[in-house]
Amino acid sequence: MTQPQPRDGERPILAQPPSGAAPPEPPSPITGPSSAMVIVAHPDDAEFLCGGTVAKWCAEGWEVRYVVVTNGDKGSHDPSMHPEKLAAIREEEQRQACRVLGVKECIFLGYPDGFTSDDHELREQIVRLLRRYRPEVVITWDGFRRSFNHRDHRIVGMAAADAIYPLVRDRLFYPRHEEEGLEAHQVNEVLLAGATDPDYEVDITDYWHVKVEAILCHQSQLGGRQREDFLRMREEQHRREGSDRIVERFRRWSIRRPVPAQPPARG
Repeated sequence: MTQPQPRDGERPILAQPPSGAAPPEPPSPITGPSSAMVIVAHPDDAEFLCGGTVAKWCAEGWEVRYVVVTNGDKGSHDPSMHPEKLAAIREEEQRQACRVLGVKECIFLGYPDGFTSDDHELREQIVRLLRRYRPEVVITWDGFRRSFNHRDHRIVGMAAADAIYPLVRDRLFYPRHEEEGLEAHQVNEVLLAGATDPDYEVDITDYWHVKVEAILCHQSQLGGRQREDFLRMREEQHRREGSDRIVERFRRWSIRRPVPAQPPARG
């Protein structure tokens, strides 16, 4: 039996149950409006991975922020390009894409492309931002995927996962944050992008054109591809799959935990 699709266009992808077994109960879809943080390695990562989801959420009134860990200063084959110039170009391209999507703020950590380290400094920076902006949902790279992946993608995904659980939640990690007024925070939902085994999807059919417009802001990375190329790719996908529906797929972590009971007041 096919599970009904939630009205908001987001649904889990259910594994086929064993023969004779009842289908698993799908988790509730992620609904909003709410707040989200997208933590990625390079300028343009987010648009390709989750640009439609971000456009959809922003249109629904979500508050979405980006954290871009590296400056993307190595992503060019142009012999006349140098790292400082490319970093400036890619930052402006990313800001343009955020304006197209409706992203509230884009934060650049400025690490050199290809030299990200899964270390205390990066984890602390991510925890600080999570405690400052307190998103309910985080989208980041799946650092656990089994297939080949860029070093920065792997490391950013792993560092973000560690920051989300347990570092940001437990107040004794980075106690100076508390002295600065940044309290511990629990992220309730995580969507891992680029996963080889996705179990959650977001219907972006109505926002695919916005995703394409945001991707087109990254001209330094597109190798001359234009809107017509993406339209042609979509037509080919439609012929191949026979569906008008366009989705973005993720692996989902739900980290909701009950609030600890407060001890009774002493009389």
